[in-house]
Amino acid sequence: MGTLKGKTLFITGASRGIGKAIALRAAKDGANIVIAAKTAEPHPKLEGTIYTAAEEVEAAGGQALPCVVDIRDEDVVKAAVEKAVERFGGIDICVNNASAINLTDTKNVTMKRYDLMHSVNTRGTFVCGKMCLPYLEKAENPHILNLSPPLNMEEKWFAPHVAYTMAKFGMSMCVLGWAGEFRKRGIAANALWPKTTIATAAVNNLLGGDALMKKSRTPEIMGDAAHWILTQPSRECTGNFFIDENVMMEKVGKKDLSEYAVDPSQDLAPDFFV
Repeated sequence: MGTLKGKTLFITGASRGIGKAIALRAAKDGANIVIAAKTAEPHPKLEGTIYTAAEEVEAAGGQALPCVVDIRDEDVVKAAVEKAVERFGGIDICVNNASAINLTDTKNVTMKRYDLMHSVNTRGTFVCGKMCLPYLEKAENPHILNLSPPLNMEEKWFAPHVAYTMAKFGMSMCVLGWAGEFRKRGIAANALWPKTTIATAAVNNLLGGDALMKKSRTPEIMGDAAHWILTQPSRECTGNFFIDENVMMEKVGKKDLSEYAVDPSQDLAPDFFV
């Protein structure tokens, strides 16, 4: 299996959940992790800050650079990227994990919430990719990984929450476009999405609480699947919309995924868009 030792990963939303799981898996290899997230002070409902995540990254074997970053602000993103390059000498991988979710229909979604989802999910992803690009062009095996779903233009994925679906599919359209735009430059662009719900703060606080958490998998499956993707040759592995379960079973060769279940006695709940 390939290694991320010495690689520098710029990961948005890495203070908790899936972003942190990807960071910790890379840290085990000895990677440098830029924790680009908003949470600098403890939140009453959300576990962890950029600083506690940094401690975990370094305990796992990596180097960490916690940066307070709101990806809606391109100047802040640019400054964080430059700080990362100053500290680690470059950027090899950009992981666009930060996302805003609101599963509301057209009548009930507020335009403030609509704007938040589009400015974080679609625009924020684009900004981070754009700001990392000059350094990815210099990297040995550069990757962009967006945590976004396969582009499936079926009515059923849009109708219940059209604003959210548009915002998430915007991230996926970045993958489609970047894969083609950057192919000759050797920069990979891929997407990763879970087959089941993942036990994160969003699932617990916004979607289904403890009952859904028990039917979910842990973020570690996404961390392990992302690790496989990010260690592939960037010129050979691009433009894919990967599903975590398929990566682990078909690519990694892991047949038993029960270790990732929050509660193995429960039936797993399928995620959106799959």
